[in-house]
Amino acid sequence: MPELFDLTGKKAIVTGAGRGLGAAMAHALAASGAHVTLAGRSPGPLEEVAGAIRQAGGMADTAVCDVTCRTQIDGMVQAVTERQGRIDILVNNAGITDRGPLTGVSDEAWDLMMQTHLAGPFMACRAVLPEMLQRGSGKIINTVSVVGELGRPNVVPYATAKGGLRMLTRSLATEVAGSGIQVNGIGPGYFMTEMNRQIMADRAFFDKRVARVPAGRWGEPEELGGTVVYLASRASNYVSGQIIYVDGGLTASF
Repeated sequence: MPELFDLTGKKAIVTGAGRGLGAAMAHALAASGAHVTLAGRSPGPLEEVAGAIRQAGGMADTAVCDVTCRTQIDGMVQAVTERQGRIDILVNNAGITDRGPLTGVSDEAWDLMMQTHLAGPFMACRAVLPEMLQRGSGKIINTVSVVGELGRPNVVPYATAKGGLRMLTRSLATEVAGSGIQVNGIGPGYFMTEMNRQIMADRAFFDKRVARVPAGRWGEPEELGGTVVYLASRASNYVSGQIIYVDGGLTASF
């Protein structure tokens, strides 16, 4: 049944694709045959990832885009649609993180977290949906988080935004399911990424987090590849509104 997972000819956008989980998911989609547009704020990292994909035999280009800006999102989606003819797959992955007690969170920091993790995916979904609805097919995949499901201290803005994204995923899935479009989420647990460098640098904190994961380790970004390919492929055509947690058993242990 390999053909069920074949993405040959599919056109994909991955936001936050210049590093970490986004880069790994872009690699996986391209390796399965998709032409991937890597979107993000910094052109250098995007070009580096795109070059690596092309060197491996895949198809990739880049689009500089700040997901907190509606005009940039709309312009990026329009440009990709004009260049590629359509968008089959949207992966909303762009993210930021910040740790600290809620009493120290500024209005600006709260707004940026909500704009990046919740408003950005909303605007991107809104931008790609008209053409998907007209065509009668499409895949939207949102990067949620285990903290959108499990309460954690010192990440209240992040957890709140991810919880909202979880419900955006589920509610939008019910709205468009009859139109041949599937909307799902991937909920990563703790992964070895640049964004988690601060946590990994605190050895005592890091070891404590590792001890809570039944698998006994943190994940590698490449370990999201199979899940994103599954959700982007026709193998998941009857799956919608689901959050697949890729977390080494973390959410199952609570």
